[in-house]
Amino acid sequence: MVCHCAFACVCHVFSSFVGINIGTHVSNLPPASKVVSMLELYKITHVRLYDADAQLLKALANSSIEVMVGVTNEEVLKLGKSPSAAAAWINKNVALYIPATNITAIAVGSEVLTSFPNAGPFLIRAMKYLHKALVAANLNLQVKVSTPQSMDVVVTSFPPSTATFNSSLNSTIYPLLQFLKNTKSYYMLNVYPYYGYMKGNGIFPLDYALFRPLSINRRIVDPNTLLHYTNMFDAMLDATYHSVKSLNFSGIPIMVTESGWPWSGGANETYATKKNAEIYVNNLLGRVLNGSGPPSEPTNPVNAYVYELFSEDQKPGPMSENNWGVLSTNGSAIYRLSLISSSVTGSSSIVYCVAKDGADPGKLQSGLNWACGQGGANCSAIQPGQPCFLPDNVVNHASYAYNDYYQKMQGHGGTCDFEGTATLTNTNPSHGSCVYIGSANAGGGNTDGGASVPAPSLSPGPFSNFPSSSSKLEAQLFPFLLSSMLLSASFLL
Repeated sequence: MVCHCAFACVCHVFSSFVGINIGTHVSNLPPASKVVSMLELYKITHVRLYDADAQLLKALANSSIEVMVGVTNEEVLKLGKSPSAAAAWINKNVALYIPATNITAIAVGSEVLTSFPNAGPFLIRAMKYLHKALVAANLNLQVKVSTPQSMDVVVTSFPPSTATFNSSLNSTIYPLLQFLKNTKSYYMLNVYPYYGYMKGNGIFPLDYALFRPLSINRRIVDPNTLLHYTNMFDAMLDATYHSVKSLNFSGIPIMVTESGWPWSGGANETYATKKNAEIYVNNLLGRVLNGSGPPSEPTNPVNAYVYELFSEDQKPGPMSENNWGVLSTNGSAIYRLSLISSSVTGSSSIVYCVAKDGADPGKLQSGLNWACGQGGANCSAIQPGQPCFLPDNVVNHASYAYNDYYQKMQGHGGTCDFEGTATLTNTNPSHGSCVYIGSANAGGGNTDGGASVPAPSLSPGPFSNFPSSSSKLEAQLFPFLLSSMLLSASFLL
């Protein structure tokens, strides 16, 4: 029997959680009771519904699963015109089910400002009317009100420190932020590196979108803050945080209401594959459950909802639009969810390469030198002042460098050995804002079993004192990935 804990197995360790979206444009959609059984089997603790589906809300009663209900875009117009309609909506779709169903949030519309602009003028009023109805029902402390936005509301998004909202939307964005601040709610954001990568037309490396390590000459650095970005997801978060700050707001956390990767697509959607979807979703799980925020807000953990539980095969659009689900309607996984614990031989798990307990410090230093030098590991994160510098010791620095090298080179024969000073582990070594990238590894083992790259020379070399105080300055001088193109292109969109 597989012990499923893909979405919540470490939620008690960190404050962050990973939930899932449930769309209903699905052929052969299972009964609501069976859907809830699947959620419980996979230990999914948070779900987002795109509407207030009565059958699902009833089935979720007494399940302890936290529920975000949705106001459809079409309903926004009606609710924004009538406080009484908003009160009736709350009574019918929220108050009726609480406390048996643990409703904790209302998502008012979905990307209204960019996908349904006619409702834009009514959006803030709808949110205010709904909140007022929650206050009247004494539910405002339990149920937050917000509205998911796409990255399309942000312009000039690279570097993240210069990002701003589209000024044509400020008449709505500003009162939205004021509402979120006043009600202690969060900014809901849909984050899709898949689309960022596709629209980049080759400007960005695929690894950057998939949370995979970048080679030393492809580091993404914000020239204003000197913050390093190892993945597009964090860069999108920070672009939004900076956009919020550009309107003189702070203290509004971001909640990621959608993020995922399609596992199949048409002839011109070559990156919509099961392999990429598996890599992205599993790395997303690891990234969020690490409990840290993006580089500019490292102490603000991010919560995220994966898009989506079942593939919505009835939705219009390109083939990829119908293939985002992580489960089939019979409950089996479309691809391996690598944070699922399993005693089944050959099952997949997330692995990391770290320094072995009790390893000789001299050999660790030599291994660190090689990894950061000839091995080509990206060691910027263990420079002074960077997220993984502390604790400042050779074990911590070697672990980060070993892991970066291994994740990058395992597919090309690289092993996790370093003259016996390294080992593979399923325990995520991430801490605070220091994020280690893991990878799926079927069957385990101390090395990848593939062809070996040239054995690392552990003799002192040009990086024999790495990291040093001068290395930070050197890291700042590394060129950006096609920086001139990045400044003129839409970095995240």
